[in-house]
Amino acid sequence: MNIDSIQNGIVIDHIRAGGAMELYRLLKLGKLDCPVAIIRNAPSGKMGKKDIIKIDSVDAIGMNLDVLGFVDPDAIINVIQDGKLVGKKHAGLPERIENVLKCRNPRCITSVEPDLPQVFQLANRDTKTYRCIYCEAKAELIK
Repeated sequence: MNIDSIQNGIVIDHIRAGGAMELYRLLKLGKLDCPVAIIRNAPSGKMGKKDIIKIDSVDAIGMNLDVLGFVDPDAIINVIQDGKLVGKKHAGLPERIENVLKCRNPRCITSVEPDLPQVFQLANRDTKTYRCIYCEAKAELIK
């Protein structure tokens, strides 16, 4: 298999095996007008198997990747410029997630006010629990 290296963009590495497609959907990568490569079940010495996402676009460098930390806080974001690695950071758990998830509580104010931002706050770092800032409903990934 041959996947070309990227010149300007990001590589999301160390995604748990099987998690790349979920991130592709949540990050809305299908709407990008640039090359996006998904490598699933790549061998990894540390994880056994892992997924990788490569996005070859300068616009990818400024993307909101907060959902990455919600889905897979152990993932690593590599920033590539002019074909060289210029930055690397762990996704980690974000304190807030905005306009990525939708509150499932039908009584939440966001159900009747569609222009209101969907904001979830980290409630418990140990259990990785997020709650809606308006109604306190627990965040869940929408499949």
